[in-house]
Amino acid sequence: MIRLEDLTLFVRSAALGSFSSAAREADLLPGQVSAAVKRLERDLDIRLFARSTRSLRLTAEGERYLPYAQEVLATLNEGRDRLRGDGAALSGLLRVTAPSDLGRNVLLPWITEFRRAHPDLTLRLYLSDHVTDVFRDPIDVAIRYGRIEEASYVALPLAPENRRVLIASPAYLARHGRPQSLDELASHRCLLYHLSGRVYDKWPFEAVGGPRLIPVKGSLYTDDADVVRRWAVQGEGIAYKSWLDVCGDVQAGRLTVLLPHEPGESTPLHLVCPHRKQFSPAVRQLQALLKERCAGLTAQYAEVMA
Repeated sequence: MIRLEDLTLFVRSAALGSFSSAAREADLLPGQVSAAVKRLERDLDIRLFARSTRSLRLTAEGERYLPYAQEVLATLNEGRDRLRGDGAALSGLLRVTAPSDLGRNVLLPWITEFRRAHPDLTLRLYLSDHVTDVFRDPIDVAIRYGRIEEASYVALPLAPENRRVLIASPAYLARHGRPQSLDELASHRCLLYHLSGRVYDKWPFEAVGGPRLIPVKGSLYTDDADVVRRWAVQGEGIAYKSWLDVCGDVQAGRLTVLLPHEPGESTPLHLVCPHRKQFSPAVRQLQALLKERCAGLTAQYAEVMA
C-alpha cells in the first residue's frame, strides 16, 4: 500500500530536485527520503527518478506520475480543510513569502497578530525581493506586487488600487528644491533599485498627457527595496516607491509625496497560490485580514492625492 508520507516526499523531491533539500524541509535525513522514494517505486513497480552522484531528475514515468501525486495530496488537504471548516481553530504550518520592505514595515505586525490569534498555527515568513517560484520553492502563498500575467497562478487581490509615488524627505527638498514636473527629475538625485542584474532607472508614469517613461540617475544603488526607503528618509534623494511601502513615513512627516497630480505606475498587491485547492482556511483568513488592513492604507492614498 502506498504511504502518504512517501508520496509527499516524492512530490517535494521532484520540486526541489534533491533528496537532501527535501530532507532538510521535512527535518529528515537524506537517506530517509531516498528510502521513501524507493518504497514508492517498489509499490508502483516503476522508476520515478534517474539518479547520479550530481543530479536527480524525473524519468519519463516519473513525469507522467507527478501530476497525479500532486492531485492526490491536494485533494486530501482540501478534504481535511473542508471537514475542519473556516470556523475551526487553525493549526499546521503556513509558509508565506513577501517583498522585503512591505514585509518588514507593513505586513510584519499584521502577520504576527494573525499568528497570535491562532496559537496552534506555525507560521514561517520569508522576506526577499527576489521572486519566489511558488511551484518549486517550499512556500504556501506569496504576496506580490504587480499585475499577475501567469495564467497558471491563482491570485487574490489585497490592494488592487495601489500605485507608486514619488517621495523625498523634507531635508532633501530644503537642500535641493522640489521638482515641478516629471522632466525636472533628470536634475535630481534619484535612488536606484536593481535586481537580477537590471537597474530600474526608467520610471513609468500614467501621466496626464499619456504614459511616460522618465529616465533618472543617481549615485546610490541597492537590491533591497527597504534600503531605498531608508535612504529617502535620510534625505539622500528622491525615490519612486509603492504607496503601501511609504504611507507610514508620509503620514509621520518623514517623507513628502511629490507631483501628486501625476499618477504613478499601478502596482496592485496580490496573494498568490499555485492552485485554488491550496487556499486552506488559514490562507483564506490571512487574505481577508490583509485585504481589510490594506484597504485602510489605500484610502489614505486617495486623501493625500486629493
